[in-house]
Amino acid sequence: MRPLRLLLLSLAFAGAAQAAVYVPLPGGPFESVLPQGAASVQVAPFSLRATPVTVAEYADFLRAHPEWQRGLAPAVLADARYLLQWAGPAEPGPLNARSPVTEVSWFAASAFCEAEGGRLPTWLEWEYAAAADATRPDARNDAAWTRRILAWYEQPGGAALAAVGGEANVWGARDLHGLVWEWVDDFNALFIAGDSRTQGDPDLLKFCGAGAISIIGRDSYAVLMRIALLSSLNAADTTSSLGFRCAQPS
Repeated sequence: MRPLRLLLLSLAFAGAAQAAVYVPLPGGPFESVLPQGAASVQVAPFSLRATPVTVAEYADFLRAHPEWQRGLAPAVLADARYLLQWAGPAEPGPLNARSPVTEVSWFAASAFCEAEGGRLPTWLEWEYAAAADATRPDARNDAAWTRRILAWYEQPGGAALAAVGGEANVWGARDLHGLVWEWVDDFNALFIAGDSRTQGDPDLLKFCGAGAISIIGRDSYAVLMRIALLSSLNAADTTSSLGFRCAQPS
């Protein structure tokens, strides 16, 4: 009976890993930290994964799409650090199955979302969702809420990632802050100008040699740091702190 029970539990866990939960966001006028040519922009209604994609969910994806397994994905689509901590091509080994998957390139993340019938969220969609707290659609003017978010950035890296499932914001989305950085679909359209108070050489934070833009909300340091990271990446890059979640049109 025990082997049968373990098999049933394993199948149940695999099924749960595949059952992605999306939450609807109504959209509407929104003031981004990035200049959009107007005081506010209109965000269209969309749905967002409630949590980042987990290790277990990505392992299921790799088994169904072996072309994205480590060693098979082309180097132009995923760098040498792709899934570096995994025990095997589709086996995460000691990694927590409920933790966000990291070491995944933009190309790989996009492929996962497409296989799920979605896409990566745009920057504006992610920023709109991440502006909410548990009770307010936009909590960015709350100094106490901002301090809690910034506290995560002050923690040293390298620790094992916790499982997804933190406190839900007003839309039902979780872990937008405090767990991992996240890919967005239009990451290569984010530019930091030399007067944006970024650290280091500003030229390192420009992508594709295009014109740069300036940050409007200079007090939004947490958001600024995310933009600085994303704008410094190539689509094949991976890091141990960068994960993703998917979005769908409403």
